[in-house]
Amino acid sequence: MADVKPVKAGWWNVFRPWTLHGAIVPVLIGGAVAFQTTELNALSIIMFILIAIGGCLLQSAANILNTYGDFKNGFDTVENETRSPELVTGVLSPKKVLYAGLACLGVTCLLGLIFIWYSGWIILIYGVLGLIGAGMYTVGLSFKYHAMGQITVFTMMGLLMPLGTYCVLTGNIFSWEVLLLSIPNTFMITGVLAGNEMRDYWDDKNSNVGTLCGHMSYETGMKLYLFESLVSFPILVILVIVGAAPLGCLLAFVTLCDAYILVKNSKAAPTDPHASFMLVPLCFKLNWHFGVLLVIGYVLQLNIIPLVI
Repeated sequence: MADVKPVKAGWWNVFRPWTLHGAIVPVLIGGAVAFQTTELNALSIIMFILIAIGGCLLQSAANILNTYGDFKNGFDTVENETRSPELVTGVLSPKKVLYAGLACLGVTCLLGLIFIWYSGWIILIYGVLGLIGAGMYTVGLSFKYHAMGQITVFTMMGLLMPLGTYCVLTGNIFSWEVLLLSIPNTFMITGVLAGNEMRDYWDDKNSNVGTLCGHMSYETGMKLYLFESLVSFPILVILVIVGAAPLGCLLAFVTLCDAYILVKNSKAAPTDPHASFMLVPLCFKLNWHFGVLLVIGYVLQLNIIPLVI
């Protein structure tokens, strides 16, 4: 991408730790609901921390294997090395990157044994689905290349990760409260991937990557990006009105200032390379702030405010 400074090649860029909101926010949502009925003690807190680590490992595995898959399938080349230069420039070897991704999945499996000990075999349902989603995003089934990337993120990270967190902590396989409370974040986190697909739109088109936005016109893809990034606000209002989310969750509306910046940037993106690059970081920021404030508002409303009153 012209006029955009290339990232520094190395393991930091391969792991992409700045994307871990994709794992942390869903775990926070599932944990916040679970701890309304689960005893808060040293063991449950340790389990919650391990769940967060497992979620981050799954996210890291997806990031690492995405780098490997894009390179092995010929989509990352010296012509478009701005974002993932590690393999095309030879700074890292494909084998090492592949092994790193598999190692993340392996450690997650070990954590899964602890979760089974704590909550029972039922957690395997979420564990297996999580491994499939993270491990086969660009490898094997390759969801990304068949326009299934956004659907995968929506389902696996947006819905199944908070439900899986709840399942580990409570032993219950499902919660309507967790599912409904997760929906606003689910759309927003999917918006991050839509921003990624729009940032890479022309490169992906030229390489026939096959992302969901790549099957649309640029204008339609940008509308999808904005829809997924912003629809969380009216959904949250509806959830509060019908009583599916406590009033305190509206604290997330503080992030309307982030949303305004995101919308303003999207208008410049078609002609400004830097604005196009910023489609993803601005949605990262919005998702981080929105998700954390949503959880804080939920906890304040149900646990702190009643004590004060």
